[in-house]
Amino acid sequence: MSLSNTLAESILRIAKEAGDKIMVIYEKDFAIYEKQDTSPLTEADLAAHHVIVDGLKAISDLPILSEESADIPWEERQTWTSYWLVDPLDGTKEFIKKNGEFTVNIALIDNGKPVMGVVYAPALKKSYVGIENEGAWTEVDGEFTPITARKNDGSEVWKVVGSRSHQSPEIKNLLEQLGGESELVAMGSSLKLCLVAEGEAHLYPRLGPTSEWDTGAAHAVALAAGANVTVLDAANPLNDNAEALTYNQKESVLNPFFLVSA
Repeated sequence: MSLSNTLAESILRIAKEAGDKIMVIYEKDFAIYEKQDTSPLTEADLAAHHVIVDGLKAISDLPILSEESADIPWEERQTWTSYWLVDPLDGTKEFIKKNGEFTVNIALIDNGKPVMGVVYAPALKKSYVGIENEGAWTEVDGEFTPITARKNDGSEVWKVVGSRSHQSPEIKNLLEQLGGESELVAMGSSLKLCLVAEGEAHLYPRLGPTSEWDTGAAHAVALAAGANVTVLDAANPLNDNAEALTYNQKESVLNPFFLVSA
């Protein structure tokens, strides 16, 4: 199958072009950068940022908030109703370790909610696309496969996504509250949210710092796949009445702790 949404097709194309720029740098010997003022990560970040910003400006008049241009004043940002939220390269440690688990992230935010998102893992050659009221898909080699978040009815081992780079002791408390057996599934970058979206895990609790651009695109994929992304109360992590995670509703771009659940 193919995407019927032309805007999403354009965003996916832009994300892949940015991924191509990243891979040129990723495939180099990082030792060559030791004699330079820049780093491979910085070069890859900025190269992807410019591709994405130029691509978005060519198809849309909406403002753009990117990790690489995050100094837009709150006085300006608070007037936005719709905008693009971009992380050109998420997964710093994964990029440096060369384990492939880093992503390009482009989200469309409307009134605080991610309504479209593309997550592209260039080293894995895999994309995730989520569109509000249309659905979510993975894409590999041009083939789109629908994905749906999968609930645990209590009969399965709980698969809980954790970070390769940031593991919090509070996770133990959540696992204890789940009851039954649990298995920690390690993954880097925004792919952690995508694991819940595609039914490979049941939960992703985030009890560490993230910024809005880290999560926006994968959040859109998760929502389109039927998952929930809610503010996490560490004392009551499985609260059914938790608030939805929102965007551009405050001056700080830092997210509260959150939970992705099927």
